[in-house]
Amino acid sequence: MEARAFLRSAKISPIKVREVISLVKGKSVDEALVLLKYSNRKASFILKKLLESAVANALEQGMDVDSFKVKNVTADDGIRMKRYRARAMGRAGRIIKRTSNITVIIGK
Repeated sequence: MEARAFLRSAKISPIKVREVISLVKGKSVDEALVLLKYSNRKASFILKKLLESAVANALEQGMDVDSFKVKNVTADDGIRMKRYRARAMGRAGRIIKRTSNITVIIGK
């Protein structure tokens, strides 16, 4: 038995999310929520909300979440927004704003 939660096109780079993912992978749900609460990262706030959503999904399906652990968390590339900034001598510099597709799976 497992529950999932997804977040598509989060406005944060996947590299920054993966730094926080290593903190919570394999931990119990309660322990992971405490770690994310006191982590001073933007990604930890996003992952905390997503983990709470996965717990709510499990409760909605009638599962007992007391013994659940964080089975898997992935942060993949989302869409890339391309922007241009004016540079010297009539040139243009390309700016790539990366987004993330984040998946949280909890289970026994």
